[in-house]
Amino acid sequence: QILYLKPPWTLANLLKCYKKHWMAVFGYVVPRSLLSTIECLYKHLCTGETVDSTTVGILLQESKKLLHAFSSRSDYNGVLPQAYAEVNKLHQTLREVRAALVRSDSEQDIMVLSENAVCEKMEAMAPNLQNCGEKKIHPSFHVAQENRHQEIWSVLEGVWNTMNLYSIEIFQKLDPNTVTVTAKSSFEEAFLGLQKLLAAVNGIREGISR
Repeated sequence: QILYLKPPWTLANLLKCYKKHWMAVFGYVVPRSLLSTIECLYKHLCTGETVDSTTVGILLQESKKLLHAFSSRSDYNGVLPQAYAEVNKLHQTLREVRAALVRSDSEQDIMVLSENAVCEKMEAMAPNLQNCGEKKIHPSFHVAQENRHQEIWSVLEGVWNTMNLYSIEIFQKLDPNTVTVTAKSSFEEAFLGLQKLLAAVNGIREGISR
């Protein structure tokens, strides 16, 4: 009765309604921090700007995050799980296509660099050899490296988003008034698990830095 925009909605209208009623309505249903997800989706999907494959991956991940948050309220007569499955399938397809492109680029780079392989090996063993020091890596190698960096970032981001969702779910379901010994133990185990994950991610970060 008091909705900002009446149905039927376009995607843009729906996201506008989310933003308009976020503090008064939706922020009480899902974590309020997800407003950034709504703004991200609106910016890239409803303003007519062109997006690259990396941005598409981010948008799909953000969409999954939003759907997962609302699943704690209801399955909306089965519509929400179906939508989540479709978005997840699309996200998986995108990852497979990007992985295939990276492999294709890598194979081309191997062919281009094969002629210089001996020289590069000598350069690694003897940095002072001038004749090999003048060789330059083909530009497409840098493109492949950049694609690989994006792929690694996507994987790490997926791990973070998944753990973040689990953490939110744990805290949402943790009611101080009804905590049992079992629930407390389960929470402690979850907390220790997150600490182990943090240590592992720090190890990955240090390895990448090296």
